[in-house]
Amino acid sequence: MKTSLLGAGLLAAMLPLGSTEAAEPVGPADAQQIKRVGSQPSQTGPADYFTGRVRVDHVWQADDHLNTSGAMVTFEPGARSAWHTHPAGQRLMIVSGVGLTQQWGKGVQELHPGDVVVCPPGVKHWHGAAPTTAMSHLAVTGTVDGKNVEWMEKVSDVQYNAR
Repeated sequence: MKTSLLGAGLLAAMLPLGSTEAAEPVGPADAQQIKRVGSQPSQTGPADYFTGRVRVDHVWQADDHLNTSGAMVTFEPGARSAWHTHPAGQRLMIVSGVGLTQQWGKGVQELHPGDVVVCPPGVKHWHGAAPTTAMSHLAVTGTVDGKNVEWMEKVSDVQYNAR
């Protein structure tokens, strides 16, 4: 299965928001803005794109000034994304727990808090939690022509456990 997601409502977590409207600014358009915590509800990572329990907390969306979106993604133990690519690349900063990632054709790598994963444009990869430990990361994802991810097949248990 190969799926392409399009649209300005997509965030780094690769899920459409309920609304593409920005949070109400605190001041004029040229002033600093604050988007209050809890202004967007947490979402569950869809089963089509994730294995196991995944929570997505949208942080910001791409706009005319910054063509990247951001989300805090929490993977419960054993949870992981499907294989996917990003047309403009992605950065992941591990915030807590122990994670795993793999680039197609290479070995599984273990991730720890403070680690930053640089996913170049078009590189097929997956990421998620270790088998016994949850993991949270901040995902910052670029957008090209409204597209920030191309989903592919799910990561098999054999691929996930190949370490």
